[in-house]
Amino acid sequence: MAKRTFRINLIVLWIGCFITNLGNSMTMPFLPLFFRQLDPVNTKTLTLLSGIAFSITFLAKAIVSPFWGRLSDKKGRKLMCIRASGVMALTITTIGFAGSIWQVIVLRAIQGAFSGYINNATALLAGITSEDHRGHALGLLATGSVSGTLVGPLIGGVIAEFWGYRLSFYIIGFCMFAITILTLIFVKENFHANTSSKQLGILQTIKSIPHPKYILAMMITTMFIQVAVTTITPIISLIVGHMMTSSSGVSLMSGIVAAAPGIATLIVAERFGRLIDHVGPYKVLVFGLIFAMICFIPMGFARSVWLLAFLRFLVGISDAALLPSVQTAMAQVPKEIYGRVFSYSQSFEASGDIVGPMLGSFFANQFGYSSIFFAAAAVMLLNFVIVRANRRQA
Repeated sequence: MAKRTFRINLIVLWIGCFITNLGNSMTMPFLPLFFRQLDPVNTKTLTLLSGIAFSITFLAKAIVSPFWGRLSDKKGRKLMCIRASGVMALTITTIGFAGSIWQVIVLRAIQGAFSGYINNATALLAGITSEDHRGHALGLLATGSVSGTLVGPLIGGVIAEFWGYRLSFYIIGFCMFAITILTLIFVKENFHANTSSKQLGILQTIKSIPHPKYILAMMITTMFIQVAVTTITPIISLIVGHMMTSSSGVSLMSGIVAAAPGIATLIVAERFGRLIDHVGPYKVLVFGLIFAMICFIPMGFARSVWLLAFLRFLVGISDAALLPSVQTAMAQVPKEIYGRVFSYSQSFEASGDIVGPMLGSFFANQFGYSSIFFAAAAVMLLNFVIVRANRRQA
């Protein structure tokens, strides 16, 4: 593929990943506060409903992703990107008009069932990048997702503070419609379905993967990363409000705390991508897991919002090591089954997004907010043990 076409693809897919995560991060940290406006329930019920609203999207994604993966290998990744961004444009705009918490939950379930822009963009880019530059390319693409995660809470916090919560949904709906058009017009994919593999089932797909235990370990890693990250996400505004002595500025401060990891990831993701191309994904992955454990434990003792924000900034460094490492490792499978392998990975990731919020809500209600961070550290420790057990295949 010509360099100019590759660059245009990278730019548009980067913007698409940016807008997709921008939409999630602009709205999710403030969803409990939006719910409180829709229905003034007690704190425990609010915590539970926030966890359900967050998890339902990823439950639907986990169930449906294998179907979209098979279709991706038959029809191409570009079509799947257009499908995902188009439906998100519709659902997230409609959420802005919702009149009840359960309407939001249903719309988020529909959004999850049709999601998949980022994993299909990753598969598309991996398929057109040479192996010796793949870590760098995927590291660059990861900065798009992370930039959206970074900017979203800050923008969402300002909008929520001055204009209310609904405006964020309308803005993101328009942006997702725009990225649908950009992807349709500018992304080029020379896709040819492999007739010998397009009817493969799950077992046959697994058999065609070199070192399947290692690839499975990478998928589990994807799940555990999301479990650790999302334990705090749905209730971050409640944690920040608990730490602050005044209710004034909670939305804005929640945005800063939510955005802190993205700042670090944005700074170092490309550097880690280049490092992966030199030393391989395994060593960078191990570093990321160990560093994450080191950062999560002191969060459980933090009593200052600014200290919490700083520690989450450090967690962003581990995210920059973990995400490109996993994606580069999984891109070692045959290109004909990229769609299915990355969709299976998305199902694992979505499973983590389901378990994480529910785990966070459970620990918060039973043992207090501090216990959430100790649980996240334990998840990273378990992940490290699994990865080390497969180090020979790596």
